[in-house]
Amino acid sequence: QEQLVQSGGGLVQPGGSLRLSCAASGFSLNYYALAWFRQAPGKEREGISCIGGSSDRTNYSESVKGRFTIDRDFIKNTMYLQMNNLKPEDTAVYYCAAVYASWCGSHDDYDYWGQGTQVTVSS
Repeated sequence: QEQLVQSGGGLVQPGGSLRLSCAASGFSLNYYALAWFRQAPGKEREGISCIGGSSDRTNYSESVKGRFTIDRDFIKNTMYLQMNNLKPEDTAVYYCAAVYASWCGSHDDYDYWGQGTQVTVSS
């Protein structure tokens, strides 16, 4: 079965760090552009980070730039989101996504989605 399976997340204090993982099974992440989205309560899902399918080019939303890092491991067939200096406004359900393309597209373009994982930043 082709799917993305997420792990990581949880409760962390402001200023803390978390690392989210997203493992692909049933297909290879090679040539897939990979992205992380998040959805806070009462808000629309927003894209926060992207890494290209045919390059290591990355992009971040202004809200996470300088704090979050997207990465991938082709051997492990897994993508990651390292989140540092977390803030209460980072509280959301986080989703990974993959699209067979050289660069990330809009929300409806993605071929695969992870199941989502809750990140809560609170003291």
